[in-house]
Amino acid sequence: MGRLGTITRRTFLVGSAAIVGGVAFGLYKMATPHDNPLEDGLDEEAVTFNPWILIDSEKITLITPHADKGQGVTSMQAALLAEELDVEFGQFETSFGQPSAAYWNTAMADEGVPFMATDKSFMAESMRDVMGGVLKLMGLQGTGGSTSTPDSYEKLRIAGAMARETLKLAASKKFKTPVDQLKTRKAAVIFPGGKTLNYTELAADAALISPVQDVELRDPSEWRLIGKPMKRVDIVEKSTGILKYGIDQVQKDMVYATVKVNPRQGGDLKSYDATTAKTMPGVKKILPVTNGVAVIATNTWYAMQAVEEIDFEWGAAPYPAEQKDHWDRISKSFVEEKLDSEWRNDGDVETALRVGKVVTAEYRSPYVAHAPLEPLNAVIRVTDDTVELWSGHQMPRMLQRIVGNVTGHDASQVIFHNLYMGGSFGHRLEMEHLKLVAEIGKQMRGVPVKLTYSREEDFAHDFPRHIAMGRGQGTVQDGKVEAIDLEIAAPSVINSQMGRAGLTIPGPDAQIAAGSWNNPYKLPNYRMRAYRVDELAPVSSWRSVGSAGAGFIFDSFLDELIHEAGADPMVERIRLMGDEVSKAVLETVAEMCSWGQSLPKNKGRGVAFVESFGVPVAEVVEVTNTNDGIKIDKVWIACDVGKIIDPVNFENLVQGGVIFGLGHAMNCEITYSDGMAEQSNYDSFEAMRLSQCPEIFVKGLENGAKVRGIGEPPVPPAAPALANAIFAATGKRLREMPFSKHIDFV
Repeated sequence: MGRLGTITRRTFLVGSAAIVGGVAFGLYKMATPHDNPLEDGLDEEAVTFNPWILIDSEKITLITPHADKGQGVTSMQAALLAEELDVEFGQFETSFGQPSAAYWNTAMADEGVPFMATDKSFMAESMRDVMGGVLKLMGLQGTGGSTSTPDSYEKLRIAGAMARETLKLAASKKFKTPVDQLKTRKAAVIFPGGKTLNYTELAADAALISPVQDVELRDPSEWRLIGKPMKRVDIVEKSTGILKYGIDQVQKDMVYATVKVNPRQGGDLKSYDATTAKTMPGVKKILPVTNGVAVIATNTWYAMQAVEEIDFEWGAAPYPAEQKDHWDRISKSFVEEKLDSEWRNDGDVETALRVGKVVTAEYRSPYVAHAPLEPLNAVIRVTDDTVELWSGHQMPRMLQRIVGNVTGHDASQVIFHNLYMGGSFGHRLEMEHLKLVAEIGKQMRGVPVKLTYSREEDFAHDFPRHIAMGRGQGTVQDGKVEAIDLEIAAPSVINSQMGRAGLTIPGPDAQIAAGSWNNPYKLPNYRMRAYRVDELAPVSSWRSVGSAGAGFIFDSFLDELIHEAGADPMVERIRLMGDEVSKAVLETVAEMCSWGQSLPKNKGRGVAFVESFGVPVAEVVEVTNTNDGIKIDKVWIACDVGKIIDPVNFENLVQGGVIFGLGHAMNCEITYSDGMAEQSNYDSFEAMRLSQCPEIFVKGLENGAKVRGIGEPPVPPAAPALANAIFAATGKRLREMPFSKHIDFV
């Protein structure tokens, strides 16, 4: 059941009675209502009940503002709206819509406060409410942090119910039939005698009345779509190759551009010689951009060929030139003055470390590129009055501000057409390529310009996952883990990423050690400290952010301690678990794989548990130690998201996350030499091969109190589960990724 205090055709205001996306707005006032962007230029015979639904005499359009980068959120949002609106897939169109504060992300509040997801205390909940209010007032529209589903789950169903009840009211008024005698089905109002009236036929009448605001959501027993297997709205177009991604965008009279910018990120351009490039086929212009140049040509290939013929003299990198110096700086950062935060200090660690057997270890998590298949691209047209931009991006309102700053326009003058993305993994949270296309468009006013990065330029100017080092010491006694003292040092991904967007985020960076400090184990003695390293190479959010590195560090060290204690890796984890929902996840994965059964010689299994973005995930990997190297045979994974919207897409996302996590743990890293990334394409940044892919068995649980997302949480447990399995099969501990530096895979 749910109520939305006020959504009018003109405004979208969450009232004190509303509960939207799990945030209750009764603790503070929401100062300003957000306009409904669908009202702008609305036809007289069309109706918009709220920012997500638009109906006219021809069609039904559902606005799905969360960016779709392959994770299927367009279908998820459409299903939530359609469930209550009573429309079927195939009866509506979808649109990402224009950026608007009305689409502020209600679920980002959970990650914005320094409390564990399992912490339901008054202080934690109050701070989440306050953070939610801040995000609302900011109008922060964004896709990331696995928040799309929790943000959408309730408010989109309410929006659909409002539209449904308003259409029924319009039909009631028009045909003098009591509204309680009307029903809806398949985009139509059904009258007592069986007569039906399509929603599109009622649009003009519904536009004349105020939307019904007091609505009840249907009981889950009545759901037609939620929880059922769905055929995603984009699946036919993707399967037949006709879906248009950002890189497919074409405008009339468009010219084509590519860039070459100092590969030492942040270094300047001292000089360049483009004499040869200017004479090459198709080249129209060579323009200066920040720390580099852009080549404008009659097609992308000509532009890319020409830019390679330019001789550059680059300035030095503003960070250590060699990879070893990055590690050296991190190693020297475990000092008091670099302490970012002491996240946990449970029990008496100092005393516990003096009792029992002491174990110590050091771990390394490298820089890793995002490397999506679709390289960075955008189309822009700049005029005196407006900027029109076509691209795929996760932060559309922030984009408007930053692009407008470059071109000299107000953010409201930047028209942004969000498009499907061929992957992101955090890559399209960044703005640097959009700043460059804005610089180019500003110099070519009135002309549409399409910027496309070469694969090599995309790698050179990726902002990778942050590098991290972990040092742990712990004790075991009487067959049990007694104490863990863990320290993790890393540069601040939040400081680096937000700094490029012109924002300063005060306080500690929870992502330095996410996946370790927020684990729900109830260890007798546990201290977790994070150290902020002076900024090295610029870094960014990578799929699961801090949890991918720190989760590997914590769980691997826990596994070492369990081994030293002589305990069973699964049994001891379950014993130590302090959260019932998480314990059920571990118990489920143990049951799935029949944990404890005897294995043949050279076989090994490893288990790992990491919680990220409020989702507890347990994973078991089984490997075989062959004469040619390690073969990954099977993976079992269990996780709890509170509510599964589409079981097919859920399973696909989990399986994809496992493959993503395993492939990067096996083979991938970015290293720097002479200030430049040494890896420039997939041949030097090789993920898992198809022949190496294991069988993956998935189980989704729905015990959690909150609805969560699943795009990122399957990634972090993959690396430690694989490392622990390799140890079980070979006796060799892997404390550094990628593992291929130390062993072979087949």
